[in-house]
Amino acid sequence: MKVYNTMTRKKEEFVPIEENKVGIYVCGPTVYNYIHVGNARPMVVFDTLRRYFQYKGYEVKYVSNFTDIDDKIIEKAKQEKVDYTEITKKYIQAYLDNSRDLNFNEDATIHPRATEYIGKMIEFVKGLEDKDIAYNVDGDVYFDITKAKDYGKLSKKNIEELQAGKRIEVSSEKRNAMDFALWKRRKEESEPAWESPWGMGRPGWHLECSVMAGSILGDTIDIHAGGEDLQFPHHENEIAQSESLHDKNFANYWMHNSMITVDNEKMSKSKGNFFLLNDIGKSYDLEVVRFWLLSVHYRKPINFSKDVMEATKNGLERLYNGKKRIENLLENAKEKDASEELLKEVDSIVESFEEAMDDDLNTADGVTSIYDLVKFANTNLNEDSSKELVQKTLDSLNALAEVLGILTKKEEKENLDEFVEKMIEERTRARSEKDFKKADEIRDKLAEMGIKLKDTRDGVTWEIIK
Repeated sequence: MKVYNTMTRKKEEFVPIEENKVGIYVCGPTVYNYIHVGNARPMVVFDTLRRYFQYKGYEVKYVSNFTDIDDKIIEKAKQEKVDYTEITKKYIQAYLDNSRDLNFNEDATIHPRATEYIGKMIEFVKGLEDKDIAYNVDGDVYFDITKAKDYGKLSKKNIEELQAGKRIEVSSEKRNAMDFALWKRRKEESEPAWESPWGMGRPGWHLECSVMAGSILGDTIDIHAGGEDLQFPHHENEIAQSESLHDKNFANYWMHNSMITVDNEKMSKSKGNFFLLNDIGKSYDLEVVRFWLLSVHYRKPINFSKDVMEATKNGLERLYNGKKRIENLLENAKEKDASEELLKEVDSIVESFEEAMDDDLNTADGVTSIYDLVKFANTNLNEDSSKELVQKTLDSLNALAEVLGILTKKEEKENLDEFVEKMIEERTRARSEKDFKKADEIRDKLAEMGIKLKDTRDGVTWEIIK
């Protein structure tokens, strides 16, 4: 399997540190608000990466943290006049609810919280201070970036240009403009803080991820991932502090997903095109959101719009319909020899899926393979098909869908026959009332789902489009 390594800006063959095992760290949310659709992309993309590694037989240790102490959390607690832990508890639960609806595999995820690692963070900072890489200014401890080797190597930014472009506030006692906080002194008695060699305070954001990743996965990890907006300064600072302390490569592969646009514009609160998953969930099952996020390669921008979501919803329904048809055929499939040619065709589609996923997690082509499998079933499977062929097709569809985390909510879907008959009744009623526009809309919606209606003298019949 090849992955695109942001550090080298090229695809590389994935070679794990330990054979048949892989450790993945994905930067998780700062829990002060509900997550938005942009937060969902790394969640879904790298959950799918984990699923594919498991499909290939790897033992995966997957870590995605919760930043549960931060300026934004403290400010939110002040606004709502509650303890900061009430804020983090509320939004961690909201995250877990959203992740469940996105078919995120929480059972296979380690969710460390920053506040659980304060002691290790203090040890980490003390180690950097002992090496004269960190320095204390009245309880604020900073990382001296001039002591870091190759600072800017991930984001390809030049340290001299960065220094020249950033002014230091008159009151600042930092040695360099780009030095970043490892430990922050408490400014008010009401702020949450922990005892440390530098006085009461709390960790800096960049420090948290280095310590949690290193504590759980080791000083060098296989894959570190997140949104491309985290490359600088967050991931750059993680690299600087971790490699300066341990004198080891922090992560062998860096993977970053691209951003989301809304109606082809950058998503932002100021533009009013900022969508929370909770709000999207009022109109669409979040499985539709997951399917949409996987329909485009993770390193390419992806556009969110109502039209796109409707098309994605219809596409997912078509796959569910195809799966349902295969399951129905299996109930009465015949015990007879299967066509070797058709069995090989199923294998060929599965191989195409694996080739796509092996090529830097190309889920877009992986989705195409799943459509191809349903198309194969619609074209080649019928009441006379052998049980072996029908079972193999269904098993293959389930296996590929499991990798993408889709087609898992069978119990929540209406029976296909009942659904279509209900739509036909509505269409017949609309035609009798001379509401031909509505009748055409129903017919077109069914067609988008892969269902073709045919008006006959005896009534309306329907079939799945081949």
